[in-house]
Amino acid sequence: MLRALPAIGALALLLLSPLAAPAGAGEQEGFALSGAALSALASSKVNDRSVAIAEMARDASPMAREILRALLEGRLYLDKAGGGVYLAGPDGGAPANAVSGPPAAGGPAGLKKITVNNGQRQEIARVLHTLALAGGEVQSRRAASAALLSDAGQGPAAPTLERLIADESDPEVLRNLRAALGLLLARAGDASRTAELETAIDYLAASGQPSTRAALAGLAASTNPQVAKKAADALYWAHVALDWAAFTETMFFGLSLGSILALTAIGLAITFGVMGVINMAHGELIMIGAYTAWGMQQLLPNHLSLALALSIPAAFAVSGGIGAILEIGVIRFLYGRPLETLLATFGISLILQQTVRSLISSQNRAVDNPGFMSGMWRITENFSVTCNRFYILVFCLAVFAAIFAAMHWTRLGLEVRAVSQNRSIARAMGVRDSRVDALTFGLGSGIAGMAGVALSQITNVGPNLGQAYIVDSFMVVVFGGVGNLWGTMIGGLLLGVANKALEPVSGAMLAKIFILVLIILFIQKRPRGLFPQRGRAAEG
Repeated sequence: MLRALPAIGALALLLLSPLAAPAGAGEQEGFALSGAALSALASSKVNDRSVAIAEMARDASPMAREILRALLEGRLYLDKAGGGVYLAGPDGGAPANAVSGPPAAGGPAGLKKITVNNGQRQEIARVLHTLALAGGEVQSRRAASAALLSDAGQGPAAPTLERLIADESDPEVLRNLRAALGLLLARAGDASRTAELETAIDYLAASGQPSTRAALAGLAASTNPQVAKKAADALYWAHVALDWAAFTETMFFGLSLGSILALTAIGLAITFGVMGVINMAHGELIMIGAYTAWGMQQLLPNHLSLALALSIPAAFAVSGGIGAILEIGVIRFLYGRPLETLLATFGISLILQQTVRSLISSQNRAVDNPGFMSGMWRITENFSVTCNRFYILVFCLAVFAAIFAAMHWTRLGLEVRAVSQNRSIARAMGVRDSRVDALTFGLGSGIAGMAGVALSQITNVGPNLGQAYIVDSFMVVVFGGVGNLWGTMIGGLLLGVANKALEPVSGAMLAKIFILVLIILFIQKRPRGLFPQRGRAAEG
């Protein structure tokens, strides 16, 4: 134990040496160990290796950091014959990168791994943390400061953290450093240091991390009543913030799911409300839109944002064109015969699925998210928003606004509403109902294709993609009110929020069953849904 004290003393210099290094010490491109340090590093004595580690820490160059990291990970080797030091790559390959001296004459067989004990390993990890926090890019400093919150004991000591806090300008790094300092002060556990512990409570309360809440719980049990009260208050508000974050997260994911349900159901609400057609191929039109997004990305693999932007009108055109062809070629001859229409569209859905399997593949395809839809946005310490779901929610609202405007402020929308309310009177007023039916079915199918583009950003694309949403789409349409756009939107959002609120309690499958039972009971009381449609659809 006494022999290890000089080693620990030498390693203690590692904490302060990076901060005290002269300007430009970390900017040098080369790195060369002195003869004495090289001999010490290659020595079999623990104390000698500690001296060499301290010299590398004072160097603070990128190569010195790499050697320290290799020493920590067991990737540093000694040439037993020539005395050179060699560095192996992170992939575990043979040591080939010479740090000093000529290449190893004896090859890998003549090399011996340089080892360190547990105390040195902890100090090296602390030095690497300090080096990462003392300089470099903002992203690396953020990552290093965030890692401190999981184990502040592996980071710099309290005086070093205070100096880093004084020199730091980035708000996120500053917040993490203060929380790490709070953890260190809380772990000191000296109840007589009231001012320092109160400062630690302020830092911990501002962080909101799980590790900091555990530290607050420990301080709440302090023998110092002033510290215990302040920690208990901070812990209470931390739990309140956590509950609000959980509620907000549930609402966001519920609205995200609801926007997807509403987007997949808008097209069905238009066709079902105007023509009374139970289109069982609606899911396959969604699937075709998703495959259009995948195909556009194959054409533009290096321009993901452009591919996504072009896939929206392309999916509308492809799915809308197929829908118009189906209406003219099949569905037009089955009006007034709902059972035959259901069977015919179900057969069409099977044909479309098999066509995709034959032309493309039965395997699922992945569609990459563009850069702006990747990752998460941190709103608070406890609540983050996934970018892809946020943009899908915005996209759903934009599609709804465009369809609502088209239905109320264009001639086609006027004719669609006239046919849906009273087909005979509309025909007597000169409206060509056959043309309106084809355009309406194509419009609804095109919206389904755009829904497929949105779905391709959150799930894989496959022939069975649409089958997972066809039942939910009909459920949203019936619940909101057949043919009513507002009912479809509000109904979809309500069902999405209700589903996500029940999932933590009952699980995903039971939540769907429970929602279905509630809708059945609701329809018993209000057969026409939340916002009933007036006209032919309601009279039927």
